[in-house]
Amino acid sequence: MRATVATLAGAVLLIGGLTACSSEAPPSAPAVTPVAETEVAAPAASGDQPKGITYDVARIPVGAKLSTGSSVGNGQTTVELKVSGLLPGTKYGSHVHTKPCGAKPADSGPHYQHTKDPVSPSVDPQFANAENEIWLDFTTDAQGGATARATVRWEFRKGEANSVVVHAAHTSTEHGKAGTAGDRLACLTAAF
Repeated sequence: MRATVATLAGAVLLIGGLTACSSEAPPSAPAVTPVAETEVAAPAASGDQPKGITYDVARIPVGAKLSTGSSVGNGQTTVELKVSGLLPGTKYGSHVHTKPCGAKPADSGPHYQHTKDPVSPSVDPQFANAENEIWLDFTTDAQGGATARATVRWEFRKGEANSVVVHAAHTSTEHGKAGTAGDRLACLTAAF
């Protein structure tokens, strides 16, 4: 009985130690510089659009917060997305897109691709993949928050990456559907 209690106590200490270590960021994770942060609003009826827009208030409520940042150097790019105020325990997809947010979901253009697919929309896994695009899929916690981070071995072309779009589902990888993630629910204008 004593050996069992001692073994259990040792296991608890070991697990506690592992938990404490796993909450720390890996030493190689680069610090990101803020690019854009705002609470989302409904699209404006006309004229200038808000920096953050929700197209589906049931899944991304007005007032939910989106923020993004990036780190670029040594031929690599890291992009981070933080969200709060979304539906709890929900899977979302997210990608960097080519154009700023607009009144309509499609206004943000296609996904930014390092090597551009000659066919648009791009659903070929040779082009629509996590090494050629920035994929920031996430699942919200019990409070509706999450952080997603992606690192790729290339840098954005100047002026060609201008928003982060949140989609209705995690990103598909299957041929003919690669890169798709359902409806565009929200958009954050962010000039990377």
